[in-house]
Amino acid sequence: MTYRILIVGQDPDTVDYTAPGIILGMTAEKVRAGVTASKQALEGQGYICDNLYVQPAPAVAEADVAAALSRATYDVVVIGAGIRNPPGNLILLETILNTIHRAAPQTRIAFNTRPDDTDAAAVRWLGR
Repeated sequence: MTYRILIVGQDPDTVDYTAPGIILGMTAEKVRAGVTASKQALEGQGYICDNLYVQPAPAVAEADVAAALSRATYDVVVIGAGIRNPPGNLILLETILNTIHRAAPQTRIAFNTRPDDTDAAAVRWLGR
């Protein structure tokens, strides 16, 4: 069985890297590099993996996540720490979670702790 994974993160160019909850020293370039490495690691293991960077506006993110979930059936969605950790992103996180719950209730949800452990987060929930 081939598993399909969706990685959802905030557009790295829109992140406030000084916000509480963001890893000290993180940059847009580090986010992209970490997510790309994790995506390549997953694809190297035979998984189908899509990446979706969303805008910080909850209504825009909701539409983008819903559209992605309508195009494919995912076994797991990994939500990035840049969405989950900053207290100012609470509504964005809730919006994304509720969109997944509504559009793909069978899909598992995982959370990474940093961009380069996205692959480990996804694999934790595959096949469960």
